[in-house]
Amino acid sequence: MNDKQLVAIQAARQVQDGMIVGLGTGSTANYFIEELARRHREQGLRITTASSSVASALQAQEQGLPLVALEHLRKLDLYVDGADEITPSLALLKGRGYDLVREKLLARASDRFIVLADKSKLVSHLGEKFPIPVEVMPFAWQLVKTSLESLGITVSLRQNAAKDGWAITSYGSLVLELQLPKALNSGELNQLLNNIPGIVEHGVFDELADAVFIADNGQVEEIWKNP
Repeated sequence: MNDKQLVAIQAARQVQDGMIVGLGTGSTANYFIEELARRHREQGLRITTASSSVASALQAQEQGLPLVALEHLRKLDLYVDGADEITPSLALLKGRGYDLVREKLLARASDRFIVLADKSKLVSHLGEKFPIPVEVMPFAWQLVKTSLESLGITVSLRQNAAKDGWAITSYGSLVLELQLPKALNSGELNQLLNNIPGIVEHGVFDELADAVFIADNGQVEEIWKNP
């Protein structure tokens, strides 16, 4: 069993009968979905799931998990997903994929948000290893870019995977990638981006994670915000 499977199985132990569970996206989240499906089949675990992306919805359907559309949700009991960077205060950088809006909706609507990661994701500040993704309305991207550049931030438009055009999110938005001139604390960065018109959503998840489960060489460390 690899570290991703190990940490996903440990997170799945947090799921109890009757819960509404948000499903993340990515390889580790897929292991979490598989383990939930196993418990659903073999142990009769009664749960409802909500997906952060089309990919995780398809995975859940294939595994036979009951799914509910986001339109019908008022809250979730638990959301489990990965992150690209994690600071000591459990601030996260997410969004190397294309579903920032759904991911942040689920994170904020959940009673508990657990993040699955390995040690490589631990950083001193957000933006240390990856640019900050910012989802923008297509007609506003130049104005948003100018606003950000006036603050000394280096801004580029994200290309698609084939490198022959621009990346488009699930909601038809463009993605700007930001390189910060200096480290900002996550609260300042979150507020700065929230205050710029034209930004749909961004990859700074501040004060949202309740716990991080870190896998390392066959061991899982649980770091809880409020143990």
